[in-house]
Amino acid sequence: MGKRLTKRNEDYSKWYNELVVGADLAENSGVRGCMVIKPYGFAIWEKMQAELDRMFKETGHENAYFPLFIPKSYLSKEASHVEGFAKECAVVTHYRLKNAEDGSGIIVDPDAKLEEELIVRPTSETIIWDTYRRWIQSYRDLPLLINQWANVVRWEMRTRLFLRTAEFLWQEGHTAHATEPEAIEEAEKIMNLYADFAENHMAMPVIKGLKTESERFAGAVETYCIEGMMQDGKALQAGTSHFLGQNFAKAFDVKFATKEGKQEYVWATSWGVSTRLVGALIMTHSDDNGLVLPPKLAPIQVVIIPIYKGLEQLDAISEKIKPLVKELRSKGISVKFDNRDTHKPGFKFNEYELKGVPVRLAVGQRDLENGTYEVARRDTLTKEVVPMDGVVAKIEFLLEDIQKNIYQKARDFRDTHITKVDTYEEFKTILEEKGGFISAHWDGTLETENRIKDETKATIRCIPIDDEREAGLCMVTGKRSERRVLFAKAY
Repeated sequence: MGKRLTKRNEDYSKWYNELVVGADLAENSGVRGCMVIKPYGFAIWEKMQAELDRMFKETGHENAYFPLFIPKSYLSKEASHVEGFAKECAVVTHYRLKNAEDGSGIIVDPDAKLEEELIVRPTSETIIWDTYRRWIQSYRDLPLLINQWANVVRWEMRTRLFLRTAEFLWQEGHTAHATEPEAIEEAEKIMNLYADFAENHMAMPVIKGLKTESERFAGAVETYCIEGMMQDGKALQAGTSHFLGQNFAKAFDVKFATKEGKQEYVWATSWGVSTRLVGALIMTHSDDNGLVLPPKLAPIQVVIIPIYKGLEQLDAISEKIKPLVKELRSKGISVKFDNRDTHKPGFKFNEYELKGVPVRLAVGQRDLENGTYEVARRDTLTKEVVPMDGVVAKIEFLLEDIQKNIYQKARDFRDTHITKVDTYEEFKTILEEKGGFISAHWDGTLETENRIKDETKATIRCIPIDDEREAGLCMVTGKRSERRVLFAKAY
């Protein structure tokens, strides 16, 4: 499998990039800032997508699809929205190419200029709310609960595979409601759904919270978020859910007739998670040997590697393996029998360790004679010999145990990296020497928030929802503070 990975504690960023490429998840493309998601990486995203899609549909949401292009005039209808996204927009101005008359190659045809320029969607609120104006007439049309799976483009200058790319895949939910409490309930419900997915499927502990005004989504009244802690002590925003109030309804004149016959503006939410979750998965669990994947999201949960001399032994092993593979698949366990004769077993062991396959079985001639398998688990790198008649039960146990174990390990790390501080000096020391989340008092002003960001590169990740309120004094200004907030350096 080539050279070993750079160690995490030597250069975390280099380790991450080498792992993404080495484990065949993704690679950089010929387009600046865009990535090619390779089959193994896409298989992880498909598993995430399938589970989230099921969760959305169980809560009453339906999938639709809206255009990739947004008329430029739409974006300008909601002032804070355009201000938030203007710097990242890719714009289509012409619709045709032609050969240059001087033979220098292909140029944009100046006669093929669009009457109105089109924005390649950075997010879809504007095109969707223009559509909802036609869909919503009466209280009978509400609530409208729509999700779309799509790609979006945000012209990022500094990119990193999965974490921040100019084009990425995501889902975006857009809902319309008759009342403010219903819309707020929806935004909170989705935040909780995201947290459930992160913890129970990604095995990634998260903190639920509210964003400060400066960190809110452009055009939102309130932004709910889930924040994860990566192994290098940096935070990662894993999902956001926004209560949009009536801002977009008013911008696009989306009204409905109430039961009493009055015309009122609808209340809105939007919410999304993206392929950045694959990056979060990598950085929450993986080690110096490669990926460590939670069994619920691993494309291959069990790999079986034959150890043999000659085709006769391989045939004997293959015959013994067939019923095991069939039984595992009947239980919904994804299994691969790697009988390639082009690679040695040692190469395969390294390959599947790098790819984070949760459980590995090795079987050779001696195992057939003894009626055993060698079973290895990826999370602890331990192995044991298991009787053949008990191997299915053992695999089922291991898949559950690995899922629990890596969650607990990540939670223990996160919990030991939440530090309460009361002074700005202590804050700066902890930030540089330990990292992680820092729980501190803040006076609630943008001025103080920006000062901390400028001086330390730390941002307020969230105002935790589940924490008890604790009054105190701002660590910077000494002014009164109603509660602690969580700061961290972040991706």
